[in-house]
Amino acid sequence: MKKEILAFIFDGYADWENAYICSELNAPETGYVVKTLSFDKEPKISMGGFHTIPDYSINDYPKKFTMLLLIGGNAWMEKKNNNVKPIVDYALDHNIPVAAICGATFFMGENGYLDNRKHTSNTLEFLKSQSPHYKGDSNYVEKQAVSDSNVITANGTAALEFAKEIMLYLKVKLEDEINKWYEFHKHGMYQK
Repeated sequence: MKKEILAFIFDGYADWENAYICSELNAPETGYVVKTLSFDKEPKISMGGFHTIPDYSINDYPKKFTMLLLIGGNAWMEKKNNNVKPIVDYALDHNIPVAAICGATFFMGENGYLDNRKHTSNTLEFLKSQSPHYKGDSNYVEKQAVSDSNVITANGTAALEFAKEIMLYLKVKLEDEINKWYEFHKHGMYQK
């Protein structure tokens, strides 16, 4: 049986931010399968206009999962996704990694998850402006993606780096293969 990765979705989620990682994790040889999670099972419409019916709601998600993906979107800035906090708490309390990209890092910062971990976001200044209770300045790293203590963070321009960090964390492939995959997607076929 494949290990489940839960991707939290909502109306207006940034579908491109999880495209690389979800397609890699869903590959037959990985042993993983990505399932979607939302507040309810009503169809969600991504920023790109994709209609997705969630596999699980916050009331019926499986307690045994391998990673929680928090995808970006404006709803994080509008504080519409705050009710996902019990699932994030559950994951981290049970040593299940959480990967957050773009706007989801604001939620992570606001709720103290980044105070004692190395992390990144859409600039330190913007993170602080969106997360008034954030206290992790000294752990902020100016990188596309950062992994520390079961939390992976990435800025909104780092879908590839986000995918790379997750693949390295989960050991989806050999490190050399992951690096080649990253270089190919980052620089294309005709790199000089």
